[in-house]
Amino acid sequence: MAARVNVLLLASLAMLFAYALASDSSPLQDFCVADPMSTVMVNGLACKEPEKARANDFFFSGLNVAGNTSNAVGSRVTAVNVAQIPGLNTLGISLVRIDYAQWGINPPHTHPRATEILTVLEGSLEVGFVTSNPENRHITTVLKKGDVFVFPVGLVHYQRNVGLGNAVAIAGLNSQNPGVITIANAVFGANPEIDRDVLAKAFQLEKNVIAYEQSKF
Repeated sequence: MAARVNVLLLASLAMLFAYALASDSSPLQDFCVADPMSTVMVNGLACKEPEKARANDFFFSGLNVAGNTSNAVGSRVTAVNVAQIPGLNTLGISLVRIDYAQWGINPPHTHPRATEILTVLEGSLEVGFVTSNPENRHITTVLKKGDVFVFPVGLVHYQRNVGLGNAVAIAGLNSQNPGVITIANAVFGANPEIDRDVLAKAFQLEKNVIAYEQSKF
């Protein structure tokens, strides 16, 4: 019996080590500045020759500038990821600034490749995320200036300005390219569009309501 337990333990450890080796590895050089002109297809972006790296490859200016929030949702996200800083390639980190008009929202969305940690610089934000099926538990709170909140990777989350004026937040994400899937845009603005019968059954709505929502996106 003891021998069988030892064999099972060793097998389990082997599986864990195999999983660890299969996950993303750490960079194997000082940096890998993205080369957007490269035709090499990799999981990320190909590196340009290290000796061609310059300070501008690691630099971004303008995060002090407020985003234009005069849109339907009343918020603006200014992203600083590998598209803005080529030197972020392979480093697994990025940053965003989010500006909110009064009662503006950052609509429910997910980041398929990153956990997000957000801190409020100005104003007051209601924030929340929803756990996975079948619980779908809504975890929410109100943040004030200096408060920090974490949105776990892949979970639907949002923010809403509940203060008296504009609000500003900064968020870090543990991916050079975290991606974003805004739920309403993805569902009602898909191209080509999702069949209305599918959406009507999923949302328990009439097809004419679905058609109206699709027309908005």
